[in-house]
Amino acid sequence: MQPRRVAVLGGGPGGLYAARLLKLAYPACEVQVHEQGEPDATFGFGVGLASGTQRNLESADPDTLRELVATGVRHDMTMQVRGQRVRVRNDRLIGVARTELLAVLQRHAEKAGVQLEFGVRPSSAELDADLVVAADGVSSATREEGSFGAHVETGEGLYLWCGADFSLPDAVFAPVETEYGTFVAHAYPYSGGRSTFLIETDERTWRNAGFDRTTVALEGAPPSASDEESLRYLEKIFAGQLRRHRLIGNRTRWLRFRTVRCERWSDGNVVLLGDAAHTAHFSIGSGTKLAMEDAIGLVAVLRDSPDLATAFARYEALRRPAVERLQELARRSQLWWESFPSRLDLPVERLMVAYMSRAGNVSLDRFAGSSPDAVGVALRQYGGTQPHGDLVQWVLDRPLTHGGRTFPDRVTVPELKRVHADLRNPWSPEADALVARGRGSGGVLVTGPAARSDVLTRLDLAERIRLETGELTAVEGPAALREDLAAGLVSGRTDLVSLTEEQV
Repeated sequence: MQPRRVAVLGGGPGGLYAARLLKLAYPACEVQVHEQGEPDATFGFGVGLASGTQRNLESADPDTLRELVATGVRHDMTMQVRGQRVRVRNDRLIGVARTELLAVLQRHAEKAGVQLEFGVRPSSAELDADLVVAADGVSSATREEGSFGAHVETGEGLYLWCGADFSLPDAVFAPVETEYGTFVAHAYPYSGGRSTFLIETDERTWRNAGFDRTTVALEGAPPSASDEESLRYLEKIFAGQLRRHRLIGNRTRWLRFRTVRCERWSDGNVVLLGDAAHTAHFSIGSGTKLAMEDAIGLVAVLRDSPDLATAFARYEALRRPAVERLQELARRSQLWWESFPSRLDLPVERLMVAYMSRAGNVSLDRFAGSSPDAVGVALRQYGGTQPHGDLVQWVLDRPLTHGGRTFPDRVTVPELKRVHADLRNPWSPEADALVARGRGSGGVLVTGPAARSDVLTRLDLAERIRLETGELTAVEGPAALREDLAAGLVSGRTDLVSLTEEQV
């Protein structure tokens, strides 16, 4: 189809990129971006672009990617826990300043012939356009005005975004235990000699520190105000990571992550893109990645579709599976991070394995291939000897001594109390009841459906039982999922596994 006029609501990365790709695909089409902010006004700090995203951008628009990569900073990844430190390679990821990202995308949009209008916020009904692309973010007014079947789920934990005026050598994950509870920093360098610091905590710690009070105090403040009291406290406890630098705020306030899902991504001539349609937790998902890949997918199907209805149906069919897969990975990662302080007794190398395998996206073999030194140390901590041969089989073959009992390997499971788990959230009230059943039992075998998602959830539930009750834990699962079960053993999620011949 050949659109005559396209309006894009939202001048963030997704909206700008969609506008440029649309103009390149349809040179005769009038494409206009409407952004409520000013061209040089943005909030946020750095944006991460993973290798897969870079490949997709290169295929769609190599000129834009070339400039983004030139402004970015590549880095590895370090975890620091209780004086222990482990480093793994991750230099395919680049950090780009959000201001630079937007400047590059604005320049390339205008170069293609896109009209940029700032300081306005029209509704979709006010626009004279064949196609309206709503890229107006997680709080999308367009989504709220339309019929998209939106559902928003709010997380339990709290987080805030801030920055520092120096460049970290690596991305850093660092928990700090305080008199109030545990705060965790996710930090990484980006261009301009600066670093992003995202800091999260649980609600009890947040309240103990008085940050519920500072949050309420900001309710009547201008939108540009930051929680300076929180920043000054966090600056002190993360002094080691900050290297005597200050934390910088930019509309920095405590938030709870909102996961957006929509039953439909289009309504009439309006289509949602990026955070307006879907979000994925920051610990694994990237709103920038998803939005820009949405833009690529939308323009691709428009070219081959006879009308908007067909194009929108194809857009969803193309993008929804990838988005929902990432949202599920992000959901698991979010739950893992919200319960992170319970794992701090693990050696840092095993904790890094737990982190990498937390969502089921990275296998033990794959991680060992990319970071053999770190994984090798973790395996020696787990098994007591140098790993050799088939890595997964080696993990399953290690003996175990627990509570005066010795087991020849990790698949010889004694008679234990069976706890059947068929649930989505291993930290839900329903899961609390299952943990209570395991207390004082002498040992628990966690059983349930054979699907991979259920086995991964059982491993998380078993970890809770193991850590909160001290009981011997075992997880039942199909032999076809032995890699996931082996990763669970090394990560301390379970003591033993019971392999079945069920089909996944």
